[in-house]
Amino acid sequence: MKHISSMESALICRFGSWVLVFASIMAVHSQMDSCGADLGSFLPAPFNTSGLACKPIWKTFILRYYQSHDNTVSIVLSSIYTSGWVGIGFSPDGMMVGSSAMVGWIDTSGRSFIKQYDLQGRSSSDVIVDEGKLMLTSVSPKVVLYGVNIYLMFQVRFSKQVESQEVILAYANESPNHLQLTKHDDKISVSFDFSSGGSTVPTSPSSYPYQLKRNHGALAIFSWGILLPIGAIIARYFRHKNPLWFYLHVAIQFLGYLVGIAAVLAGISLYNKLNSGFRSHKSLGIFILVLASLQVIAFFVRPDKESKLRMYWNWYHNWLGRLALFLAAINITLGLKIGDAGSSWKLVYGIILAIILSTFSVLETMLWTNWSKKPVSPPSI
Repeated sequence: MKHISSMESALICRFGSWVLVFASIMAVHSQMDSCGADLGSFLPAPFNTSGLACKPIWKTFILRYYQSHDNTVSIVLSSIYTSGWVGIGFSPDGMMVGSSAMVGWIDTSGRSFIKQYDLQGRSSSDVIVDEGKLMLTSVSPKVVLYGVNIYLMFQVRFSKQVESQEVILAYANESPNHLQLTKHDDKISVSFDFSSGGSTVPTSPSSYPYQLKRNHGALAIFSWGILLPIGAIIARYFRHKNPLWFYLHVAIQFLGYLVGIAAVLAGISLYNKLNSGFRSHKSLGIFILVLASLQVIAFFVRPDKESKLRMYWNWYHNWLGRLALFLAAINITLGLKIGDAGSSWKLVYGIILAIILSTFSVLETMLWTNWSKKPVSPPSI
């Protein structure tokens, strides 16, 4: 009988290890979900899954669905899962903010969770658990971990038959903390046709409308919230720095006007892109731009200082500018509200507005104090 050498024994052991590793990999891959898998054979679903249509939709995400005649959509969303959370959101415009999402996960103790979230903003404090616009049925949502896959199962009832619907898919590797979602590691926006199973993925998913909205807000705050108020402050309180105040006032106001035009154009483009129904914000923004344009025109037709009309021009120029700044502050606040801006945007604009108003108050008090020491009437506000 031939003896096996120690080297041959080591090779056999190593080969055996490789076989075990290969077998383990094959076993794991055999558990990966696919549209050919029979869910009824292993998945304890809360509703019948035999008639669900199936479509791989993104990465390892697979969407199974069925739409009944009463506008109820049964959904099973699966994905490879190790930790963190997996979610699917329904959005009116393809953006995360303003959508409602079903999110599922398994905690470190093996407990399963599936919750609806109302995505009111981009910060964690604006993601509200157990709230949202999805009308869930009496069938309790369920989440199951089987093999390497997690399955989210729920039913949603719509007011009418659903065809093209903007769907957001997302996942995170870090689990929620006390039901508070952690930041996603990746996401995508897909226009999914629940009648045929077709889907369309934008070239840059969800980035264009959000980026455009952010640009619109930033330009509006920079022009009407910072530049133009600063220009007005210089014109009213620094006239003793003649002629420096005049050149600064004209330069800053013209720059603010140009940035304001860019903000309005971005807003109109966003309005048309999303078919927005917020006409009051759009109309007020255009009206403010008209007031600013009248100010620019007035600069070129202003009468000489010796003219009797100069007093009326000053009155017109001053009060029209104040009206435009007042309406702009209202419209920026309105835009932050209807645009579902995060708390950081509101905080930043709140600080800017507080600084501007405080500066106006201090300088106005100083101006009236100085005028009260002189034997002349103070200027009109």
